[in-house]
Amino acid sequence: MAVSKSELMSELIADLRAETAELHAMVRALDLPGWELPTPAEGWDVRDQISHLAWFDDAATSAVTDPEGFRAARAALMARGEAAVDDLTAGARGLAPPQVLDWFRTARARMIEALATVDPGSRLPWYGPDMSPASFTTARLMETWAHGQDVADALGITRAPSMRLRHVATLGVRALPYGFAVRGLPVPAEPVRVELAMPDGTWWVSGPAGVPDVVRGSVADFCLVVTQRCHVADTSLTVAGGTARAWMAVAQAFAGPPGKGRAPGAGR
Repeated sequence: MAVSKSELMSELIADLRAETAELHAMVRALDLPGWELPTPAEGWDVRDQISHLAWFDDAATSAVTDPEGFRAARAALMARGEAAVDDLTAGARGLAPPQVLDWFRTARARMIEALATVDPGSRLPWYGPDMSPASFTTARLMETWAHGQDVADALGITRAPSMRLRHVATLGVRALPYGFAVRGLPVPAEPVRVELAMPDGTWWVSGPAGVPDVVRGSVADFCLVVTQRCHVADTSLTVAGGTARAWMAVAQAFAGPPGKGRAPGAGR
C-alpha cells in the first residue's frame, strides 16, 4: 500500500525524534573533558559536533518559516567559501557545554515543530537543490546520525544499528548523481543495484536486478560510506562494477562542497 506524503512525514518526524534522543543520551551527562574529546572530524571535538547541529537546525527552521530570509543568509554564508562551516563552529567555542546542549535542545525542538506543520507538498530551500519536506527531514536525520557517529567514536560507544538507517540509505542512493556533480564529474548513466541487510534481518533493495554494478552489505556500512564516516575499504561492503566503485569513491549524502572523506585505515 502506498504511503501518503503526510504519513511519510509523520514517520520521518518520529524517527528524527528517536535519533535525536539517542544522541542526547550520549552527551547529556558528559563532564567538560568529555565535551572536549576530539572526534574523527579533523579539528572538531564533541562540543563542535553538537553546536554544528544546533546552528543548522536554526537554519532549517528559517528555511521552513522564512524561505526568502534563508536564501539571503545562505548566499552570504556560501560567499565565505569552504571555510564557512569551520568558521561557524569556531565561533561557538566560547559557549560552555550546558549552553551548547540547551541550544541544541531548543533549536531541535523548534525545527521539528516547524517541520510537523509544513505542507508536505511544498518545496524547501537548502544548501543544494530545493527539497520536498520529506527529503529535507531525511537530510536532518542523516546529519544527526552522521554527527552522532562522530560523537560515538570520540566517546568509545558502539551504537546498535536501527531501522532508521533505511532513511539514510534512501538519501544516499538518491544522492548518487550529486556526489559526481559536486566534483565536476560526469554522472554515470549505468544503474547501480544496492542490497542492504537491515537490523531486523530483512533486505533493503534499490535499483534493477541483474545489472553488473552492485553494492551489497550491511545498511550500517553503507550509511557510513555515503556520509563519509568510513572509507569503503574499511567496511564489509562488496562493490562490483566500475560505476559502483566510482560511486563509492565519491558518495556524498550531504549538501555542500565535496567532503574530505576518511582515508583507508582510519576506521570508523
